[in-house]
Amino acid sequence: MKKYIKGLQLSLFGLSFIFSIVCNGQGTWIPVSTPCPGVADGVALLLTDGTVMVKIDSGGVDTVEKMWAKLTPDAHGSYANGTWTMMHNMNKTRLFCSSQMLKDGRLYVAGGEYGTGRGDGETYDPLTDTWTLATPLPFVSRYYPLSIYDANSVLLPDGRVLQNCVLPTSVDNVIYNPVTDSYSLAPSCLGGADEAAWLKLPDNSVLFIDIYSRQSERYIPALNTWIRDDSLTQMLYDVFGYELGAGFMLPDGRAFFLGSTPHTAYYTPSGDTSHGTWTVGPMIPDSLGAVDAAAAMMPNGKILCALSNQAVTDTEFKIPAWFYEFDYRTNSFTRVSACAGGDTMNIRCSMAGMLDLPDGNILMSAQNSNQYYIYVPGGTPVASGLPVVSNITMISCDTFMATGTLFNGISQGAAYGDDWQMPTNYPVIRLENHDAILGDLVHYARTFNWNSTGLMRGSSPDTTYFTLPAGLPYDTYNLVLVANGIPSAPTPFTPCNPAGVAQVDQSGDKIVDVYPNPASGKATVVFSSGNGGNYNLKLVNVLGQEIINEHGNAATGLTTNILNIEGIAKGVYSVVLQKDNYTYTTKLVVQ
Repeated sequence: MKKYIKGLQLSLFGLSFIFSIVCNGQGTWIPVSTPCPGVADGVALLLTDGTVMVKIDSGGVDTVEKMWAKLTPDAHGSYANGTWTMMHNMNKTRLFCSSQMLKDGRLYVAGGEYGTGRGDGETYDPLTDTWTLATPLPFVSRYYPLSIYDANSVLLPDGRVLQNCVLPTSVDNVIYNPVTDSYSLAPSCLGGADEAAWLKLPDNSVLFIDIYSRQSERYIPALNTWIRDDSLTQMLYDVFGYELGAGFMLPDGRAFFLGSTPHTAYYTPSGDTSHGTWTVGPMIPDSLGAVDAAAAMMPNGKILCALSNQAVTDTEFKIPAWFYEFDYRTNSFTRVSACAGGDTMNIRCSMAGMLDLPDGNILMSAQNSNQYYIYVPGGTPVASGLPVVSNITMISCDTFMATGTLFNGISQGAAYGDDWQMPTNYPVIRLENHDAILGDLVHYARTFNWNSTGLMRGSSPDTTYFTLPAGLPYDTYNLVLVANGIPSAPTPFTPCNPAGVAQVDQSGDKIVDVYPNPASGKATVVFSSGNGGNYNLKLVNVLGQEIINEHGNAATGLTTNILNIEGIAKGVYSVVLQKDNYTYTTKLVVQ
């Protein structure tokens, strides 16, 4: 369990820097230019439209609140120069709660070590900015209700959530079904899962080390059962609070776990129900440990870690925190500067939070501070992790489907012991173009209904649906699909002209456009009308017969005119605009 100290003051974190801090040849720290409207009070999560939502509170001592804020990147895709807005509150108060991004683009949160929400979960719909309470948890017996404490969760292949409960015992589990909005009892763990770090493996099984033990086990989704796995040779849990650091899949196919003690461990998966193999990892330098601490896999394959002094004779939560990069290729840790300057931060490592951003950087927070920082890694993305977009299919004028490989990436992204989950192994799509005046611009689409929740899927086909952002200008874009900050190669993408976006194809002398196209019922004609004035608009069939003939007075700039084509026979028609003694024509398909 976590020691909860809200009153700790962060003298270094209250500073606002306008420069970057270079970290010994590694990455670079950049402050988010505008402070968050509340202080960090938990996890940061990436929505599928590229925005970030963060759990906050108003800064009171020992308060646990319902509030969230959203960070939206600026027009150039910069989170450091992004904008904060407040979101609607949750229904229950929650601190150190479970969280998973659902396949339909909603967010699931549940329980909490502190707050009023231990007995249930809730879902957030970003399209409506609303929270909905889930069905209450079932009873283990008529006398013992389940309670989600500082518990783990993981998204299963079919889109359901495997949820640990911790209370009454930490072997208790449930499964949440987002389609039916219901919980059902799940098989119990073989050993205690409290304070453990759950890790999804490439075969979709879930690995963890039993609390204060060297014994590991795995959940096999296809069998709906837990099985024993290999034992470690060293203890990763500390002796005081039985804490543990995060676990990660590495680009070479091994797993890596950080200890609350200075020990680390590698795990080589078997890929089936037979035992994997644990081997000794490098010692964490200077007798430090990941005492319930945040870490993040970066696009270059290294892991950014927050570490503190290990417990020796007293409490396991110690100040200050150091930051290191772990490189699996050299089996070594390299110390980097702290985000606010200097060697350390005046916090416990357990107070740090991290999140993989879709631009390849890492967002970092510290509890009780409203100043966020971004770590910009060095190096290049791991080649084996690059997503590939092979095809884009239009479903409607604003909805598309992308097909390719590695849409879910090769890791879960950032992680944190047992208390929070912030995986980003799902596709995020950005659309990039260049404006002669505004420069390079970035727009994020919203992805949903991915076909997979796994990782390291190799050449297995992946798909995701996506919708275009409101008001997207009609233009040709570079579409880039990102998983855990690792981008695909750009794919040329030109959307159709969506309803409500007054844009005109002005190639050559064509200054009139119509959308949707094909259309039925109604079609919108938009044209460049210069200084305004009278115009005549006709719909003409292939025989030259006028089906519609309308007159109007054009506004200055762009003018729109809605044609009522209800009842008009299917076929190809000409839309003819006459203005200022000139005639302009485009085609319309009526269906």
